[in-house]
Amino acid sequence: MTTNQVLTGMGLIVVLAVGSQILAARLRVPALIVLLPVGFAAGALSDDVAPEQLLGPAFSPLVSTAVAVILYDAGLGLDLSRLKGHTRRVVVRLICVGVPVTGLLAALLAVPLMGMSARAAVMTGAILVVSGPTVVGPLLAFVRPKDRLQHILVWEGSLIDPVGGVLGALVFHAVVSGSRHRLGGGMAHFLASTGVGVAGGAVGAAVLWVLFRVLRPGEVLGTTAQLAAVVAVSAFCDVLRDDTGLIAAVLMGLAVANLRGMDVPARRPFFETLVSLILGLLFVSISATVTPHSLRHVWLPALGLAAFLVLVVRPLVALVSTLGTGLTRAERGFVGWMAPRGIVAAATASTFSAGLVAEDIDGAAKILPTTFVVIVATVTLYGLTASPVARRLGVVRPSRSRPLLVGGDPWVVDLGVALKRAGLEVLMWAGEEEQRERIRRAGIEPAPGELLGAATGGAAELEGITAVYLLTGEDDFNALAALLLRGSVEGTVHRLDAPADSQGAVAPFIGGEVLFGPRLTRPVFARGYEAGAAVLARPADEVPRPGSELLFLVRGDGRLDPVTEGRPLRPRPGDTAVLLVPGVRATKTRPA
Repeated sequence: MTTNQVLTGMGLIVVLAVGSQILAARLRVPALIVLLPVGFAAGALSDDVAPEQLLGPAFSPLVSTAVAVILYDAGLGLDLSRLKGHTRRVVVRLICVGVPVTGLLAALLAVPLMGMSARAAVMTGAILVVSGPTVVGPLLAFVRPKDRLQHILVWEGSLIDPVGGVLGALVFHAVVSGSRHRLGGGMAHFLASTGVGVAGGAVGAAVLWVLFRVLRPGEVLGTTAQLAAVVAVSAFCDVLRDDTGLIAAVLMGLAVANLRGMDVPARRPFFETLVSLILGLLFVSISATVTPHSLRHVWLPALGLAAFLVLVVRPLVALVSTLGTGLTRAERGFVGWMAPRGIVAAATASTFSAGLVAEDIDGAAKILPTTFVVIVATVTLYGLTASPVARRLGVVRPSRSRPLLVGGDPWVVDLGVALKRAGLEVLMWAGEEEQRERIRRAGIEPAPGELLGAATGGAAELEGITAVYLLTGEDDFNALAALLLRGSVEGTVHRLDAPADSQGAVAPFIGGEVLFGPRLTRPVFARGYEAGAAVLARPADEVPRPGSELLFLVRGDGRLDPVTEGRPLRPRPGDTAVLLVPGVRATKTRPA
């Protein structure tokens, strides 16, 4: 291809990838629903969008490296200490039961249905076990199921991506080794490939440990150094043994997320942006390699395979995995109706099918188009039906607001109690144990973990939050946390304003959503409480006590509206007013 053709093709792929993600965000649908047909159409209609011709022999290694980066990022989100109790039991079962059952049944059906050899069918089954948070997350954000369903499905999607990536690499090496050698030799090559991946992961984890413990780079250098380490280690492992870099990348991510002493930056804006771009580029590029000709004799049986996975395999896995767990029948039904396939399935199919085709394994050429059809079918089906199914089953979370209050001063705790009495589900977080104990005495369980790391890392405990209110006694913390959390949580982020004469290093210079206006600052609340004020919830149509200050209105439909500068609130019938009321604690016992 000429230089102009290469430039045109690369430019089109980048524009289509980013443009599709922007369109999907505007439509509030998973990006795959737009990326896959756009990439397929571009490859079919234009000779310019042809990644294999644009990149030549570099295409497959670049896909493998990109998948390694994605799996490393998935591993970073797997803080296993957060997977506890009831959720852990269900998720472990979904992984331990779902992966082998799905892989086995998909492989058994692929032999007669797709006309594949047993080895190609086993590879197809291993590829199709994954779903992934890049697909499940946007769907759940739109559906808004009940909390424990949200936690279970988010954790399953986060764990099954790296598990599926490792399984795919191991099965690939087992299939290739079995095609070249007898059983003993094939097992030896399989174990050697596994050993290379594990050793590479251990070396990479050690490098990152030294990096973060000794060199202590900042946020930007820390994320770019992680990227360099992942790319270098995965590439070196692939040089030694094909596709062992995926195993190393997952293990590196798990090590960084779970080993003590890893002082990793809580926020990785560069890394997050890069992963988002890689996802878009991969989907468009891989879809463009699927030609209409390759689908001609595959699409109908592949739809049958997708239907089998949706209607038989997933409900069976959900039934077995949720037995005796306390989930209701409706909740178990929704778990059985949520298993879309995502980026790891597409990328591993592209990588492994090419290697199997090179080994002349019968049916290997059908792996990628089959996977493509299954991804399109499952994402489209679940995307269109998840919300009505959830409503029909009655597992949708109520539309009422779910605020997170950050702070543990007495007036903040009273505010949490008042909002809870107004019918809202309130979460609270505080850093000091004394404040957390005050929150517990008020009847509210404080949110676990580190606030900034949990929120920016997408922790399941903070899913479904509709707004964050930063109300600590540290104005600079409130201002900086607002910057970090904005865009990392589902809802809006507000902070308490700093006093006009504040000498803080940050707070006086940062704008954003400020609560209550410039007059009601932290010192005002502190002085009011010293004088006997309290935060109370009262019907909005009740005449307030003289000197009361309106803080929030809880609307009749459960929506929480805060008072902000320049935004006066008008009560309506059925609303509840949350007020700072002066001089009431002398005649009222505060909640214990």
